[in-house]
Amino acid sequence: MKLKFEAIAFAVIMLFALPVQAQFNLKRAASSVSKGIKAATLTDAEMAEYVKESVAWMDKNNPVLPEDDPYTQRLRKLTEGITEADGIPLNFKVYNVIDINAFACPDGSVRVFSSLMDIMDDDELLGIIGHEIGHVLKRHSKNAFRTQLLSGALKDAVASTGGKAAALADSQLSVLGEALINAKYSQKQENEADDCGYDFLVANGRNPLGMARAFEEFLKLEGESGQKQSYVSKMFSSHPETQARIKHITQRAAKDGYSE
Repeated sequence: MKLKFEAIAFAVIMLFALPVQAQFNLKRAASSVSKGIKAATLTDAEMAEYVKESVAWMDKNNPVLPEDDPYTQRLRKLTEGITEADGIPLNFKVYNVIDINAFACPDGSVRVFSSLMDIMDDDELLGIIGHEIGHVLKRHSKNAFRTQLLSGALKDAVASTGGKAAALADSQLSVLGEALINAKYSQKQENEADDCGYDFLVANGRNPLGMARAFEEFLKLEGESGQKQSYVSKMFSSHPETQARIKHITQRAAKDGYSE
């Protein structure tokens, strides 16, 4: 007991013997470690609040088409009866923007861009929606969002607010929104989302062959000068790999009795 007491006393003496600046740096380092630990222990409930706030920010800051718009009516018709994915309630909206894109969030919010709808027929569009929901079902989007939350300046913001998303500034919510829209996945994750999305479409009575046809449309876009959109870039790493994905889905569909 005496040795322990002497060791503690020595540590206290040495701390006060340090220059003021050194003591400050030690405190700052300890604070940084504390924040890192707090951010790293972010709960699912807390993260769900960040997703909710981020989606709300995106819906507020993008032109969401109203219910009586032809684009929205088409999406409603296509997704009729598709209400949940593994217990996650789904909701669909159309953003009236020129980018070719679609994304699904960990909370089940699916956003489809009008320009994507312009170049896809119904089965192709459902194929893309199925693929994006596949990322949600495989927890890819959740993990990507969590990584964004725990990186850079956002990590300190998360730690300082104790997981309360409402405390984040608009600029921070904008960063999180961009992370949801432009999440990049590994080739393995894209393949997993293909298969999971395929199963999701089949379970909901849709033709999964539309996913392969949608990928073929994207290959055409890649070949058009100046038409390589962000969605195409983030979803496909190479022509050979895209062709392999198309072949895989087509073979699965043929085996399961699906045709054009």
